[in-house]
Amino acid sequence: MRGRGRGEARDGTRPGTVTPDAPSAPGAPETPDTLGASDTPDTPGASNTPAAPDTDGDIPARPSVRPLAGVLAAMAVSLTGTRISVVALPWFVLVTTGSATRTGLVAFCEMLPYVLVKAFTGPLVDRIGPRAVSWTTDLASAAAAALVPLLHALGLLSFPVLLALVALIGAARGPGDLAKEVMVPEAAERAAVPMERATGLSGVIERLASTIGPAAGGAVVALLGPLTGLAVNAVCFALGSVIIGLALPRGMGRAPAVDPARAGEGQAAAEPGYWGRFGEGLAFLRGDRLMLSLIVMVSITNLFDAAISTVLIPVWAEESGRGPTAIGLVGSVMGATAVAGSLIAAMAAHRLRRRVTIVVGFLLVGAPRFLILAFDAPLGAVLAVFAISGFGAGFINPVLGALLIERVPRRMLGRVNALGDSLAWAGIPLGGLLAGAAVGATGLAPVLIVCGAAYFLTTNLAGLRPEWREMDRGRGTKPRHPAPHPARDPAPESTPQPERT
Repeated sequence: MRGRGRGEARDGTRPGTVTPDAPSAPGAPETPDTLGASDTPDTPGASNTPAAPDTDGDIPARPSVRPLAGVLAAMAVSLTGTRISVVALPWFVLVTTGSATRTGLVAFCEMLPYVLVKAFTGPLVDRIGPRAVSWTTDLASAAAAALVPLLHALGLLSFPVLLALVALIGAARGPGDLAKEVMVPEAAERAAVPMERATGLSGVIERLASTIGPAAGGAVVALLGPLTGLAVNAVCFALGSVIIGLALPRGMGRAPAVDPARAGEGQAAAEPGYWGRFGEGLAFLRGDRLMLSLIVMVSITNLFDAAISTVLIPVWAEESGRGPTAIGLVGSVMGATAVAGSLIAAMAAHRLRRRVTIVVGFLLVGAPRFLILAFDAPLGAVLAVFAISGFGAGFINPVLGALLIERVPRRMLGRVNALGDSLAWAGIPLGGLLAGAAVGATGLAPVLIVCGAAYFLTTNLAGLRPEWREMDRGRGTKPRHPAPHPARDPAPESTPQPERT
């Protein structure tokens, strides 16, 4: 589950991604953290040779890096465009309406459809195939994003029309993000690349986009205006769609509908329907206490990440007179150190205790960002704190991604990832909305202090839960009691399966 919504918090954290395009927003852990399949550390005892594919499509005997390069390139351009819009869209609303509440409402209208549509799209991604879902939804996002500057130039962009367009962008972007994440494992197999390296590369791509995007967005908005930034976002979505269509073979990413082990036992191999697939994913999550506790915690932290990225940082930049350039600078500094953290995590996270790594990572990325803004510190101090926060954020998604890949069967990856991400990002639509209303009622500083304290308590209390001890037990194996198919025997026995590498 990856973590983040528009700002991207829209930088939400999502158990199950690695970071939102759950997108990452300035000042939020670049992936809204999530249990995503990006940034996955090496697993002790795992082979460096990719396992046999678990898909319907044939994997060529001769390795080809083209699909993996295509998926990563499409991720890079679409995420970069989203991070540019993280600066451009809130600034456009803030300077045209002067209302922090309306700024938060725009974020809400984008992220609510993102979360809801993504939650119910997982079974369709598993059935239709992620390639087709990715390029079609990217085209839809590009069209909706392009309409914002076009209608504004024609004098037809009322506030309700803007809300409708950003809702369409969010509804299309959710399935597109999910589809790209689901294609990474098969792309790694086709390239004969170790899974840890492929997921690590996708995590680095996300962090780089969160570094380059805000800086480019701040510069474009300062020099050419926010509408130009939104136009660039539309171009990036269109380019991502073209890359997926040209670089990836048809049918890529489709997985068998029925567990091969069960089919071998003589059970019917009939393909389950939509609700059957959805029920499988829901039952799996419901039966895993560790993943559920992570999802709840990440949902709360993503709410605060969305608040700071979509409302609190823009309001701070406006009230302090630093402008959109400061928004981009803060996001880029945090993104750059997050890249460093994620690279170190990809190489060394398998040697670290997962529970300690997650708690310390959230300790660095949480309260300090809010408190440094609340006390109106010099820009240099703000950048230093955000740099440290980004470094801590870089270690979170590799651990969450490892947990997801270890615990979820490949054939269920789409539906489980979609549900996990959506539940983890459930707080993101409310983050900007509540922050905007709170700032309008009490002012910026009190809201920042309350958010920082709540973030600290949420992450540290969650780390004390007993099921978190499971993170460092049996690393590299599937959970002992995977959830049963809801339409079959209620409690079939199963033995642990080794993690695919």
